[in-house]
Amino acid sequence: MSGVQSVDRALDVLEALAERGGEAALSEIAASTGLPYGTIHRLLRTLLVRGYVRQESDRRYALGGALVRLGGVAERMVGVWAQPYLTRMVELSGETANLAVLEGDFVVYVAQVPSPRRLRMFAEVGRRVLPHSTAVGKVLMADRPDAEVASLVERTGMPRRTANTITDLPSMLTELARVRQNGYAMDLGEEELGVHCLAVGVRDGSRTVAAMSVSGPAERIDALDRLDLAEGMRRIAREFGAELGPAGPAG
Repeated sequence: MSGVQSVDRALDVLEALAERGGEAALSEIAASTGLPYGTIHRLLRTLLVRGYVRQESDRRYALGGALVRLGGVAERMVGVWAQPYLTRMVELSGETANLAVLEGDFVVYVAQVPSPRRLRMFAEVGRRVLPHSTAVGKVLMADRPDAEVASLVERTGMPRRTANTITDLPSMLTELARVRQNGYAMDLGEEELGVHCLAVGVRDGSRTVAAMSVSGPAERIDALDRLDLAEGMRRIAREFGAELGPAGPAG
């Protein structure tokens, strides 16, 4: 294998593990990547030595701890790159704009630009919340198959945050189907009473890798034209997703 090809194939292996929830058998990696078993074995040996992959007791392979350091740095950089796009969302809506990602079973807020208004909403950067009660969480879950969503909420539960929180799987799956159809998600006082939020996905190629939202007092969010706001936010999110694409930010 040439140097470029070997790097490409190693990344295919890591992405195959990620797509299967972080761990997979050799046969599953082969099915996902189309690579020969011998090639996968050679790649895994190097990734194991470097700590990017580990082997479990049942001989399955899992993403390794070395990725945590890279992921933390990348996450901070994404938050920096998001600032001008979040600023545009604040200008569009007049409300606080947020960027969030799904880490394991939790939504993590990684960047924010506050509203210029005196009464405004804050979601502390670094805050971790369960996805079922937030608009950003719904957008991120809507990109997953229903079976994966079911597994997630089975692990975390769906605790009631307010009287408006969706707390059962069938209702959530119906809600996520609506998100897919509409192209945006709403939190109507489901995480915090009196606070409404609208979120859209940020796509990197075929995947939703993050969610961007605007949040504010319920009466102010409800007074906005929801369809116009969602379309404007999707346009900004598409531009941000293009920046996050394979070429990355322009240097």
